[in-house]
Amino acid sequence: MTSFERLGKILEKIDSWRNQALYFILKPLWPEQITPNMISWFRVVLGVLLLVLLFWFGIEDKLIIVTIFFIGIFSDFIDGPVARCKGKATEFGAILDPVADRILIIPIAAYSLFKYHKWLFLFLLLMEMLEFFVTALAKSKGFSAKANIFGKTKMVLESLVFVVILIIWPAPPFQSLFAILWLSIPLSLFSTMHRIGEVYKLNSNHSNAPQN
Repeated sequence: MTSFERLGKILEKIDSWRNQALYFILKPLWPEQITPNMISWFRVVLGVLLLVLLFWFGIEDKLIIVTIFFIGIFSDFIDGPVARCKGKATEFGAILDPVADRILIIPIAAYSLFKYHKWLFLFLLLMEMLEFFVTALAKSKGFSAKANIFGKTKMVLESLVFVVILIIWPAPPFQSLFAILWLSIPLSLFSTMHRIGEVYKLNSNHSNAPQN
């Protein structure tokens, strides 16, 4: 097993513990009429709202922005466990979830990074675009669009960092926060490599399968 695979196993184990804890909490309490896809669409609405407030109306009230963003990342934290514990995971939901994540994150990244950390923002944006392109290409060839553990970990890191940056704003954030954001870039690359590896492995298995 490679170091890359070992890291993935460790992260998957941590994610499994999180899912089990949320499964225990959410299963008896969650209303049946609220589906996981509704939660993801709600996150899309929040991301668009942040975009409009920050860049159209110029509203920078810390309480409003932090509250909207925090609700958005909390919805991302629970929609996957809700889908699994209620048996409502769908392929469309697997596509919608990372799209909703990007719509939520990108306005905050642009707002907090573009002025003073353009390269960091551009790298983050480039990796998001690359990951989205590879996932869409894999999906077009019949592979699952479900997020892998590296993409999930990247989203958690970025979400936590941006919450702290927004709370501190407009005071200069700690440099360590930007270091963590730089760390999320290789995680995004790992996510893309993992997706490519899955496609390559399955294609190889099909090619090596005995022909009738």
